[in-house]
Amino acid sequence: MDNSNGKIKKVSIIVSRGSLEGIYPGLIMANGARMEGIEANLFFTFFGLYGILKRYMGSIRISTVGNPAMRVPDAKGFPLPTFLGAIPGMSAFATRMMNKEMAKLDIPPVPEFVEMIHDAGGKIYACKATVDMFHLTTQDFCPQMDRVLTVGEFYELSAGAQIIFT
Repeated sequence: MDNSNGKIKKVSIIVSRGSLEGIYPGLIMANGARMEGIEANLFFTFFGLYGILKRYMGSIRISTVGNPAMRVPDAKGFPLPTFLGAIPGMSAFATRMMNKEMAKLDIPPVPEFVEMIHDAGGKIYACKATVDMFHLTTQDFCPQMDRVLTVGEFYELSAGAQIIFT
């Protein structure tokens, strides 16, 4: 990797989880990279694809079941026992709370964030193996999705990049 002057020039970010806390880190990192003039590629695979599927990207939720880091009402609050995450409506409640906090910080919803990154020159790719496994077509994806790639193609376009798995 060309790291002249110690600066990163390119990142390739793999998004594999379809929850709010699984998708946003990749979006935030890609947006930050573009703001710093760093080339950014987002590779959505497995359940991370929900972040770029037209039908679902506007309704991504927090995973409350089995999330040992979940706290009430905030990161400094009391731990939420994982079994409480299974209570009907808990995921929706936690998602509403998180979306409210992100809106206060001017963090856009997933569809708007994906569009911002794409408009800033970030590239958005879907994993071919997952697309085939889930029986998806390019029409299922948001218009910002650039291409469906094989893993080999992803590695090829990532040559010289820092690869980040979120």
